Amino acid sequence: MADAQPLGGGSAVPLDAAVFEAPFNGPLVHEVVVAELAARRRGTHATKTRGMVSGGGAKPWRQKGTGRARAGSSRSPIWTGGGTVFGPSPRHYTVKVNRKARRAALRAALSVHAERGSLHTVEAAAFDEPSTKRANDLLSAHRGGSVLIALADDELTAAKSFRNLTGVHVLHVDDVGVADIVGAATVVASQGALDNLTARARREERS
Repeated sequence: MADAQPLGGGSAVPLDAAVFEAPFNGPLVHEVVVAELAARRRGTHATKTRGMVSGGGAKPWRQKGTGRARAGSSRSPIWTGGGTVFGPSPRHYTVKVNRKARRAALRAALSVHAERGSLHTVEAAAFDEPSTKRANDLLSAHRGGSVLIALADDELTAAKSFRNLTGVHVLHVDDVGVADIVGAATVVASQGALDNLTARARREERS
């Protein structure tokens, strides 16, 4: 049965086999990760077309007799200071992924960390005051790559302790996605956050 080793020593925390011993589905995880990263894009990029650029109402020169090419506006896209042709406009990048697929991808990502032994727990309540030094000491053996710290409500003191460490990303468990788990070399969760992730990833009971 899979388990998670607590930081700083102690007895291992048993993990739900239905969540943390799931097979890895690479294409499904990739699909969900791409959808999550796309949904995080702001989509506020925009350019002005020739109709949006100020000025250009007067014809630069008369139609005939100058020897130059015809020009109707100085805000034509081929002019300096003119509008942009087919430029980006505000949009959203959200891609629909079924709820069951998201849960399956979350189980797969968590199972990989459980299998590798890179999933750990932390006693968030032990931080009665912020202490970056204490947090660094707890992670001293797990700094070979990026570290994801998942915390639940009322664990702000622990969050303040970990958030200033290089390579450590602290997130509320509700904001943790499959992309965050896959991108982390080590995942550390408080007991509350671990319970939350387990509930989110657990398969639906069939009636």
